[in-house]
Amino acid sequence: MLKDKVAVITGSVRGIGRAIAMCFAKQGANVVINYSSEKRKEEADQVVTEIKALGGKAIALCANVANSEEAKGLIEGTIAAFGKIDILVNNAGITKDMLLLRMTEKEFQEVLDVNLKGVFNCSKHGAKAMMKTGGSIINMTSVVGINGNAGQSNYAASKAGVIGFTKSVAKEFAGKNIRVNAIAPGFITTDMTDILPERVKESVMTSIPMKRFGVSEEIANVAVFLASDLSSYITGEVIKVDGGMAM
Repeated sequence: MLKDKVAVITGSVRGIGRAIAMCFAKQGANVVINYSSEKRKEEADQVVTEIKALGGKAIALCANVANSEEAKGLIEGTIAAFGKIDILVNNAGITKDMLLLRMTEKEFQEVLDVNLKGVFNCSKHGAKAMMKTGGSIINMTSVVGINGNAGQSNYAASKAGVIGFTKSVAKEFAGKNIRVNAIAPGFITTDMTDILPERVKESVMTSIPMKRFGVSEEIANVAVFLASDLSSYITGEVIKVDGGMAM
């Protein structure tokens, strides 16, 4: 489905990003694994090794997407390795949860820098590289960006911003055969959610009509759809993958 396509997935050493990278590789894509700092290099190299074991092609590139020059270097490194870029998945994200009255300006800004500015940086440089050949940009937002959540005003603001950004950029590039869409995951089981107290998980479960948490592969499947020609007439959309949580 993605044979010989070149895909960059930011923040792809674990969780949803890793699942997307593996799923893309299984569909025949050449994959660029992105990690934010050298302390993640070993994990990134492990993902590359697993993809190569499947018969796929992959490289790992270090870049902090919140830094414009590093984001530019990520795209340039991709083109140097594979000659083009067809798919960009803006997945890198962080949380720094805190009630508003206790949240520092630094905690607010750091989340926006990675989650929103990072999407801007990579999309700007990625779209420029796609101008002649077309492509697909997939931004990771969240149901929190739609519904909000107490203690996550910084995260909610960043993810709501991604939704507005997605729709605006989709309009800018529709005539250039560059599609821009977003995925809004609900509660997905990852390393980050595994450490939550059981009472928190039980509370969240009451808000999910399907009465279960999602898994990363369910997000990856939607990403494959949006990256492929199966979604060739879809742009500017936000697809919720949340078990009905944000209906």
